Amino acid sequence: MAKQDRAIRTRRTILTAAAKVFEENGYQAATISEILSTAGVTKGALYFHFNSKEELAFGVLDAQHSQFAIPTRSCKLQELVDAAMLHAYRLQTDPMVRASVRLAMDQTATGLDRTGPFLRWSEVTHDLLKRAQAQGELLPHVVPTKSSDVFVGSFAGVQSMSQVLSGYQDLTSRVSELLRHLLPSLAQPSVIASLRLSASQGAKVFEELEDLMEEHRTSVSVD
Repeated sequence: MAKQDRAIRTRRTILTAAAKVFEENGYQAATISEILSTAGVTKGALYFHFNSKEELAFGVLDAQHSQFAIPTRSCKLQELVDAAMLHAYRLQTDPMVRASVRLAMDQTATGLDRTGPFLRWSEVTHDLLKRAQAQGELLPHVVPTKSSDVFVGSFAGVQSMSQVLSGYQDLTSRVSELLRHLLPSLAQPSVIASLRLSASQGAKVFEELEDLMEEHRTSVSVD
């Protein structure tokens, strides 16, 4: 068990170092030697966990996958809002997520498959819109397949603009405004009136998830 825990910590250390180097330099300019230096591990340790720079990049890209865990709501559009606002908050506060997004948006990353995060975001958004539609939350003309791509693409543009202009400092405010502009074309007016769309919603959802995880850990330890 101790060996397994140590391996997990080493892998995390390597990924954190890779995220830092990818965020600062981009995929093409990043080197294994710089990642090794930043991580403070041997080449053997790195190659035990990752066979190449590409595998390291995929490991960092997968960091966005954790964004899809959000509290269940009776209103599915609130879940969609929570997912977007939580992602915006994590971009402000989590270096691993910032590096993941930097890689996904890096058009100079020749040969790196960057489709994963976009496809997963579209799938999650599409699923939530379909559930919202089944509950009568959407306007009659909405086609979830098309709207999910517009939603994800709009978020990508806003986060890119925020990164350039403020280093993500204004991102939660920008995403809040994005939602206020997009949702009237998707949602029933009565549903919009009930949604929590403030710039602080992402931080609130993050705290809620932390509380739920702590409750789970306490429950497991008691059992």
